[in-house]
Amino acid sequence: MFAIYNNGTVGFRSTSDNLYDLKNIEQIEPVRFSPKEGFIHDYTEDQERKKQEFINSYKKMAQIDTLEPVYKIKDIMTEDVFHASLNTTVEDIYYFINDKGVSSIPITDFGKKIVGIIDKKVILNLIMKHIDDIESTLKKTMNDIYIPEVLTADPEADVRKVVQVMLDLRLDAVPIVDDNDILVGIVSKTDILKAVANLPKLQLWS
Repeated sequence: MFAIYNNGTVGFRSTSDNLYDLKNIEQIEPVRFSPKEGFIHDYTEDQERKKQEFINSYKKMAQIDTLEPVYKIKDIMTEDVFHASLNTTVEDIYYFINDKGVSSIPITDFGKKIVGIIDKKVILNLIMKHIDDIESTLKKTMNDIYIPEVLTADPEADVRKVVQVMLDLRLDAVPIVDDNDILVGIVSKTDILKAVANLPKLQLWS
């Protein structure tokens, strides 16, 4: 399950399929193994055989066992995630991102309720936009600036779905939020790479 928050308000909560419809994402059309209507239909059986051969070859190459367990995003997320409040200044966010080498920082309200997420691009764009008054800009708090909407996932979400959405939407990180909108973790590209390295049976393909 995924949700989109805008300044702490849920604007969307549903499955990844509905998320693609909302975001108007142009999904890659699946490879057609049978001819389209109006074309020659004599080779349908042969094409289906080739389709199955392709799938079997892929599974063998990737060493995928369809009987292996499916991991939840809670299994690979970082639980001890740094988050900033609405009173945190742009300067504090800027230095934390540089010092810790992280790409994104969730913004939360009272009780760790998710509000949004700030990344390097937002901070740098803000600074460049007000290059003539950097000192004043750095002292602004998260309450003073526009915080982009944030896409979140729940702890029980299928790892494969989350990874696919991150790839398609080009997200560096996805905050993990429970049913009460409370931040419980985060999943970044680094977390995924670590999981692939440490969990031999982890499947990223379904």
